[in-house]
This record gives sequence, structure tokens and C-alpha cells, in this order.
Amino acid sequence: MELRQLAYVVAVADEGSFTRAAAREHVAQPGVSAQVRRLERELGQALFHRGPGPVTPTAAGEAVLPFARAALAAAAGVRDAADEIAGLVRGRVALGVVPSVSGRLAGALAGFRTDNPGVEITLVEGTSDALLDAVRAGRLDVAVAGVAGAAPSGLETATVADEHLVAAVHRDHRLAARRSVTVRQLRDEPLIALPRGTGGRTALERGFAAAGLAPRVALEAGDPRVLMDLARRGLGVAIVPASAPEGLHVLEIRPRLRSRLELAWRPGVHATPAARELVARLRASLVGPE
Repeated sequence: MELRQLAYVVAVADEGSFTRAAAREHVAQPGVSAQVRRLERELGQALFHRGPGPVTPTAAGEAVLPFARAALAAAAGVRDAADEIAGLVRGRVALGVVPSVSGRLAGALAGFRTDNPGVEITLVEGTSDALLDAVRAGRLDVAVAGVAGAAPSGLETATVADEHLVAAVHRDHRLAARRSVTVRQLRDEPLIALPRGTGGRTALERGFAAAGLAPRVALEAGDPRVLMDLARRGLGVAIVPASAPEGLHVLEIRPRLRSRLELAWRPGVHATPAARELVARLRASLVGPE
């Protein structure tokens, strides 16, 4: 049994494809298939269902995966420990962000890369729930995600922003004569909101549910700037953070709906030196001094 075989098994499980796994590992697809087959012969068990559609783990594959991930993490830890003693940061670090903040990270990432040229950075966008799940599973090292309510379980966090949501409309909209609006008064309005799985959408749905209602979401987009552009074109009422609206009439929502932007990362015992260094940079850039 070899570490590269375990790495291929994990890649195939994550990607659902031998071809995508090979691309991820920067090797030829036949090499991945051959090494996985070799490990299966050694174990006496098939690890994957092969056939039309995505490749999925068998029961044996599901049982093996946690140990394969742990073995790879332990091997990486050996390298990380040696590098840390030598004052080096190497390897890979994966960062996930919601679309609205990706542009704010350019400076911090550029500085991190300049000081740590041996680290390969991966940046992905997604909904908050998906990003936080990926951090918990170890697919991401750190994420900047929206949260409504309690802090994400199983993760360390630092609050980047804590804002209430507002309703924003075109200045010719009939609601533009008002300064505030209740959740009940919004129930029949076509709302323009963040998609499900985001902190803002969760806050919106919880606020309506508390009043025994459900929001009528007509349009969705992952970036508040897009929501505001749609509202400028008279397509509905945008539900956005209070700091976001530009060129729109803003109405306070009663009762207030709140969501937070959180920097979230795996607990320190699981973090690599590269991940810890990136978290420190992002905290300095987004959160500021404690």
C-alpha cells in the first residue's frame, strides 16, 4: 500500500471520475486506474462502482476513505512539521469565499503569495453552507461565508461584518415613499435575494417564518451588486446588507433581519502551517486587530 494509491482513491471519491481525479493529481488517467486496481487487489475488495454515470465508492470504499484521508493528512503533517521548524511554509492551501467578497481578498492573497512562494493557493466561490461544509470535511482550509444565527459548529471563527438587512428599491417604486417596511408588508412583493445556503437568505427566511410567512423570491443572485442592479431596473425589491445599496431607495425592515460574514477555519490541531499563516493574513486584512 502506497500513499499515492490512497491519494488517488481520495481524488476519485471527491471527483466522482477517474479522468477528473487524474487531472487533479496531474497524472495520466490510466495510471490512476492501474494504481487503484492494484490497491483493490491487495485489499481483496472493490473500492468503487464503475459504470455509466459518476464513479461512487462501494461499502468497502466508504470504510477505507476516512483512513486514507487520515493517512494523507498525517504524511502532510510530517512535511509541515519539518518545514515549520525550518521556518518554511509549503504545500497547498484552499480558500473558499462567497462571491461578494472575493475582490476584497486580492491584496491579502498577493502578500501571502509573495512571502510564501512555495504555497499553492486554490480559491473557489460558493454558497455559505457549501463552503462551511467543505471546511469541516477538509476540502477547504478556510472560508469567508455568511451566517445567520449561531456560529458554525465544529469550526473556529472571527466575525468580519455583522449587519442588518434592508429592502432596496428603484426610486420610482411605489415603496419609495416609505422609510421602513414590515416583513408582512413585503410578503406579496417580488423579492430579489441571495440564493438558499447563504447567510442573507437564511436570515430572510427565518424572519418571514417568525411571522408565519414565506418570502416570495422572484430572482436570485450570489452577489449583492447584481441584486441591486436588478432592483434598479424595476424588477423587484432587493434584500441586501445595509452597507450595500447605491443609487437606490432604502427601507428599514421591521423586525430587523441580521446576518454576519464570518472567517471560518478548521480547529488548530487540524491546520497546516500554510493554513494557519493564511488565516492570520485574512484576519489582519478582513477583521483587523483584536
